[in-house]
Amino acid sequence: MYNTAEINKLIQTRRSIYPAQYSGERVDDKIIQQMLENANWAPNHKHTEPWRFIVFTDKGLDQLGKFQADIYKKVSTAKGNFDESTMEKLRNKPLTASHVIAIGMKRDEKQSIPEVEEVSAVAAAVQNMQLTASAYGVGCYWGSGGITYMEEAKKALALEKEDKLLGFLYVGMPKEGFWPEGKRNPINDKINWVRE
Repeated sequence: MYNTAEINKLIQTRRSIYPAQYSGERVDDKIIQQMLENANWAPNHKHTEPWRFIVFTDKGLDQLGKFQADIYKKVSTAKGNFDESTMEKLRNKPLTASHVIAIGMKRDEKQSIPEVEEVSAVAAAVQNMQLTASAYGVGCYWGSGGITYMEEAKKALALEKEDKLLGFLYVGMPKEGFWPEGKRNPINDKINWVRE
């Protein structure tokens, strides 16, 4: 039915490709749309489909940078740990990507399943996006630093108190010939088979 060798290769060669490793070439919106479509097919308990995405591109990347810098400045100044260089990094980092996708988890209103299951469903959706990107030769990186866990960021991205902002997926074309090798410890070190 499917070429399992190709599927195995795709999964095993997927890598985080960081913005500093992008060529500056813009990724076609059709690829981004396919990534999001495949995200929508992630497994999720009771079909809550908790993933929510906001896609920033073109001038939207500048808006995201300003948004991140403003929130960071407000929150860190109030806490007394403001750092100018951190603010500048947050301001400029989105500009290094073709697209940045904010990753949200919308909590089921009935809370009929444990929160961890909805967070896990969003993670599966992001994995689908990463695999799709890899299949197209597109790089991406899921970052959860910066403003990710600041309540002010969540509110500004239309997420409610019970929802979660889970980070940002940076997307870009890798520099010519760049695709890092991966390494994993043997799977047999992590398995116990119970046969009787």
